[in-house]
Amino acid sequence: MKFTLNATDGRARNGQLMFDRGAVDTPAFMPVGTYGTVKAMTPEDLTEVGAQIILGNTFHLMLRPGTEVIRAHGDLHDFMHWEGPILTDSGGFQVWSLAEMRKISEDGVRFSSPVNGDKVFLSPEESMRVQQELGSDIIMAFDECTPYPATQEQARQSMELSMRWAGRCSVAHGVHSSALFGIVQGGMYPGLRKESLDALLEIGFDGYAIGGLSVGETEEERLMVLDNLTPHMPSDRPRYLMGVGTPEDLIAGVQNGIDMFDCVMPTRNARNGHLFTRFGDVKVRNARHKTDSGPIDATCTCYTCKGVTHANGSVSGGFSRAYMHHLDRCNEMLGPMLASIHNLHYFLNLMQEVRTALEAGRFGAYVTQFHADRARGV
Repeated sequence: MKFTLNATDGRARNGQLMFDRGAVDTPAFMPVGTYGTVKAMTPEDLTEVGAQIILGNTFHLMLRPGTEVIRAHGDLHDFMHWEGPILTDSGGFQVWSLAEMRKISEDGVRFSSPVNGDKVFLSPEESMRVQQELGSDIIMAFDECTPYPATQEQARQSMELSMRWAGRCSVAHGVHSSALFGIVQGGMYPGLRKESLDALLEIGFDGYAIGGLSVGETEEERLMVLDNLTPHMPSDRPRYLMGVGTPEDLIAGVQNGIDMFDCVMPTRNARNGHLFTRFGDVKVRNARHKTDSGPIDATCTCYTCKGVTHANGSVSGGFSRAYMHHLDRCNEMLGPMLASIHNLHYFLNLMQEVRTALEAGRFGAYVTQFHADRARGV
């Protein structure tokens, strides 16, 4: 992986990640494909909406179908027919979410599989092995996600364990061709976050992620962590804010110097009839959309809103709010498919607009207009 920084505006950055499998322009939003698929989207759909990199999840893929099945196809790219780069989460967050089903020690984490109850052990070394077998282009260090709320002592113990694990991940990763990212922990305590970053910098990673957010903290706490941390992060390495979030969260992250984002929100909300637009959010389940023949967003150029021009020149128009309401009420699978296309297009187009504004030196004006548009409502 090669990272190039092209433009800055305050803390906001525009750059590019270059991999053997293609380029990723930053700031970037990465659709989440937990089980080797972005829900309700084909690989061709992802390309069409502008995805350049997607996520897979180590924890879930090692349990189902298992790396031996995936390796029989080549790697995860071949298994799911995705030709672009893939980032894989280490599994730390999923293990954290198991709560009483897991036991953490210095060696790693023992837990009962949520699939069949089998006893499973995941360590820094095992996480590296699995991610390398998946053929990931970006591998994440195995860490413990600090719970929220946590006392300063609890956050310190958790952070220091993650830093010891980070060192083991670096050794186990060796000279593998994929990029390895370290993950900053430390809860809501700026001093601990800085200690965590310093420890990772001493080890040395290809990129640096901020973990342990989007776990129940307030927006003010999250922004406080970013405001205190990102000025200390190396400018020549990509910065990844894990698991965040809404369009407003992404803009705030870019303002604080973040380059990479991921979140399940676009596809999860789509499956619940919640669509994001330039002028606020549309909940198509609401009865007021039952007879609305207009599109979800008249300014949107996605397939769902605008339709498609066929090879013979004929045009199939977009789908109306009334039709989306009908699909949702009837539990038709086309509903989540069309909604997912729209939501991911919106998120990815938002990042494209941000990059364009940064390149033109008008990011501040763009942010002002973004908030005004979103507040206007649909």
